[in-house]
Amino acid sequence: MTIKSDVYTTGSSRRRFIQNCTIGVVALSSGSLLGCLAKHKATGQRGAASLTFSLDQNWLFGGKFTDAAFSPGFNDSAFKQVTLPHVVSDLSWQDWDEKKWQDVWIYRRHFTVPENLQGMRIFIKFDGVMVTASPSINGYALPVHLGGYLPFHYDITDHIKQGENVLAVKVDARWSSVPPEGSKNGKRAVVDYMEVGGMHRSVSLYAVPKLYVSDVFAKPADVLTANRRIVVNCTVDTAILPGKSVKLRVEMRDGNNVISQAERELYIAKTGQTELSLSLSGLQNITLWDIDNPKLYDIITTMLVEGQPLHNHKTRIGVRDASFKLDGFYLNGKRLQLFGLNRHEVYPYVGFAMPERVMRKDAEILKYDFNCNVVRCSHYPQNDAFLDACDELGLMVWEEVPGWQYIGDDAWKEILLQNTRDMVIRDRNRPSIIIWGTRVNESASVEELYSKTRAIAKLLDGSRPTSGSLTPDTRKDWQQNWHEDVFAYDDYHAEPDGGGGVGILPAIEGYPYFLAEAVGQYNYPTGKGFNSYYRRSGEAKIQQNQAIAHAQAHNKSAADPRNGGVTAWCAFEYSSLLNQYRAVKYPGVADVFRIPKLGASFYMSQGDSKKGAVIHPNFYWDFSQRSPTGPGKGAAIFSNCDELKLTIDGKEYTTVKPDTKNYAHLKHAPFFVDLEFTDQKPGELKIDGYIGGLKVCSRSFSPDHKQNQFSLVVDDKEILGDGSDATRVVFRITDKFGAPRPFTDGKVDFVVTGPGIIVGDNPFNLKESGGAAAIWIKAQPKTSGRITLQATHEVLGSKTITIDVNPTTPTTSI
Repeated sequence: MTIKSDVYTTGSSRRRFIQNCTIGVVALSSGSLLGCLAKHKATGQRGAASLTFSLDQNWLFGGKFTDAAFSPGFNDSAFKQVTLPHVVSDLSWQDWDEKKWQDVWIYRRHFTVPENLQGMRIFIKFDGVMVTASPSINGYALPVHLGGYLPFHYDITDHIKQGENVLAVKVDARWSSVPPEGSKNGKRAVVDYMEVGGMHRSVSLYAVPKLYVSDVFAKPADVLTANRRIVVNCTVDTAILPGKSVKLRVEMRDGNNVISQAERELYIAKTGQTELSLSLSGLQNITLWDIDNPKLYDIITTMLVEGQPLHNHKTRIGVRDASFKLDGFYLNGKRLQLFGLNRHEVYPYVGFAMPERVMRKDAEILKYDFNCNVVRCSHYPQNDAFLDACDELGLMVWEEVPGWQYIGDDAWKEILLQNTRDMVIRDRNRPSIIIWGTRVNESASVEELYSKTRAIAKLLDGSRPTSGSLTPDTRKDWQQNWHEDVFAYDDYHAEPDGGGGVGILPAIEGYPYFLAEAVGQYNYPTGKGFNSYYRRSGEAKIQQNQAIAHAQAHNKSAADPRNGGVTAWCAFEYSSLLNQYRAVKYPGVADVFRIPKLGASFYMSQGDSKKGAVIHPNFYWDFSQRSPTGPGKGAAIFSNCDELKLTIDGKEYTTVKPDTKNYAHLKHAPFFVDLEFTDQKPGELKIDGYIGGLKVCSRSFSPDHKQNQFSLVVDDKEILGDGSDATRVVFRITDKFGAPRPFTDGKVDFVVTGPGIIVGDNPFNLKESGGAAAIWIKAQPKTSGRITLQATHEVLGSKTITIDVNPTTPTTSI
């Protein structure tokens, strides 16, 4: 076990829950409340210490489950030592076979509880296990938990012993009647994304006094008025009656600076949970959370017994007003067009089992590379680390319950109701979340069920609207069956003129309106090639269509002032058994490795030119057999400049302006230019970007494959040596200027030295991935030093990168 002391770190989901249940140092050595206070006075301690007990390291994975392995005395010396997050089966990036994980598995963890926790209440918390978890502690079976996307915890105080304890977890990864999965009339319901089994999120152990603050919801109220305040609803959990004066003190802090404070007596008449509400005022001068300035504050709730602090609870908030109105979405009183993408959390090689750093990277890509201001978490609550990053970066979030079209029986519905509760309670303090998806994605309008999910969200939060995406079938009778706050629609239709353009329907009258999905697959062909649409290694002309479709969807939705915006389908490719090619579905504007495709060129151009002028052609300057005549007529170039000058072979070719006539509602309209060459293959292309007559950026492209280069780039130069942390390494073939060269192949071999391992295919053939791919480098547990990775392309030679592995501090291993 690793104990981490006083380590509140912005963005660390693994520690977040423990920070929210911190314990006073006075309580560590005494089982009684009076003993805690006496020791507190003797030591002169002020305030509460923060302790984290991470159980992510030193797990033993035994493969397929046997009854004997559940026994605490079982000899598990032959089990494989693993670190969480973990997936039960080896995977590549494509060709996933669900039979590999559709089984029952066993994990075990040995640990010793420190003696100074005697008399405390001890809990174990799982952040997520896919799909069904049956834990036991020292042979005592804990209740089974169903569902893989939300946390669950157990009070194990009465089952802990001195010396070694054994935690065993039976993981059932088989298809079952748990959202989103299920079966109807003896047949499995189709789900568009694969759920790979394993303990794919963190596990923690925490200890608290017998009287402690178990939950705090800090809800901003009247944000845009002079009466701005935070209503703090506190839940206190007690196993004993204190018999002493108990108070709760709530502080809003900016770092060490106390912005506002409130205090109130707490009367405890019974064991169990007691709720109390306080209000923080005097907030006229605070900074509101915004997409460009995502200011965060800490809410510290301290329990005082006879004036002495016993326990505190720490959570993080942002103060903002987010509302959907009939004329669009408003953030802090200003209309803001929502501009975003849907995100699946599935990764190559490991499914959902990526560490925090990698999860956070997705938020950074969406915010900084793709210029999104919102993301839809499709179609389940996603990892704490990703949501932490959204809070910190100013990336707004649609979060929704697990599900995909299917609705099961009464037992299934009860699980969905619990999912709704757990989702709202876990994430209601997050400023990034602007809406709750309380309907199963694209499902039938079952009002009896959704009236309950909606009521749960309103009861537990009440500050955010509810919604859920509709399809054309469910939209037909929306007048009778729509009872949510925001009308959300998946608009995939094409224009009726047969020209292939994206169609966007007018907003529904009388409701705030938003497009939960658009573009994606509306134009998938029905014949040959259907399952490989938008692949980087596929037809260039089809790849070019993707960015244009996304630009059309956002432009047309913004043209309707009643349309609040779009989260288009989708950010990243993902594993699927539906409309897929080799178990990968390809509607992402980036591939499974999170490498942008041509489809991302539109998004990458929509940033503020003052923060950086960019040029992103929606084509490859490649005159191979795959595209012998070049980009073609009317080729698009996406840029945030106001003029582009093209030269070919050093000679002026053309000057173009953005097409603001047909794309008047985009921040930056695309440029179109004829680049079809039937007689003679041209040489190098140079594109210069101008703003106000001044040259601000330039890019060059070469058609000469003989000068191709092998590129190797790592996301992070440093990672932690905790056995979980990892960073992405992107490798690809480029032209001599670094531009993508998609229709290339070749085997790449990797050699790693130092305290790290490769997560990915070794060797890797670039043919199927279109000349670009990635692996991840993961640090070994309890290590430090330097990792060196050498990648060798069979034709273009070798490149080397280094990654420093830093020791985790402060730590104490037990």
